[in-house]
Amino acid sequence: MPLIHECVVTTLAAEGQPHVAPLGLIEEGGYWIAAPFRPSTTLSNLERNGKLTASFTDDARIFASLVTGVRNFPLTDVTGWPAPRLSAALAHAALEVERVEEDAMRPRFFCRVQHTESHRPFLGMNRARAAVLEAAILATRLDRLSREKIDSEIAYLKIAIDKTAGEDEREAWEMVMGKIAAHLEKAAAPSPTLPR
Repeated sequence: MPLIHECVVTTLAAEGQPHVAPLGLIEEGGYWIAAPFRPSTTLSNLERNGKLTASFTDDARIFASLVTGVRNFPLTDVTGWPAPRLSAALAHAALEVERVEEDAMRPRFFCRVQHTESHRPFLGMNRARAAVLEAAILATRLDRLSREKIDSEIAYLKIAIDKTAGEDEREAWEMVMGKIAAHLEKAAAPSPTLPR
């Protein structure tokens, strides 16, 4: 399996408006590959404009916010590049699409890194942040997973939260758990019966 960089990508709409979304960029054969699912705003934007910016962050609240629908993060312009970065990014990479492999479900945009830049120091790994990231990814796949799988994943990830989370990670965890709980509650609700 290739290396995947979990990051926040900024793409541009036709009018030039930035769109922010979480995405795992696949590093393979000298390329970084963006493979968003159809339909998605990120996919539409990449089809129109082949320039994007990947922002790298260790703030678990950003990933939690994105999967719960919050997208209004402060952005900072990148000199000489159209797609801005997250203002909170530790680092960013400017990527340009060189070629596309079409697919009915998930086209692959093969990108070259044009430049990278660091903005703040990275102070090391943290298991709770990784657990929030995994829970955030889980929250985007709830319709495809059984209740048992969801429950077992959460139970395992919660170990890292209980042992290593700070205040920010606990806040992020609660945001993601709220989304998952709402999904499970809706899935368990009985269907309304129609009058005869």
